[in-house]
Amino acid sequence: MANHKSALKRVRQSEKKRLHNKYYAKTMRNAVKALRNTTDKKEATDSLPKVVALIDKLAKINVIHNNKAANLKSKLSLHVNKL
Repeated sequence: MANHKSALKRVRQSEKKRLHNKYYAKTMRNAVKALRNTTDKKEATDSLPKVVALIDKLAKINVIHNNKAANLKSKLSLHVNKL
């Protein structure tokens, strides 16, 4: 690896961004898992907008892909409607 000043800065920035993305992606996965494991209709309908908003925010800042966000939201809304 080159030891240029800009390359070293890019390494620092990349690591910081990787940890940031990892945190938010894990938070989203936990929220989705919690919603999928919910069997109570009222609780699921209350938490669905919050999870969808979180997914939209992550897609907007490119933590997850737009199509993945759309697929997740679709599957979650189907799940909640089936309850």
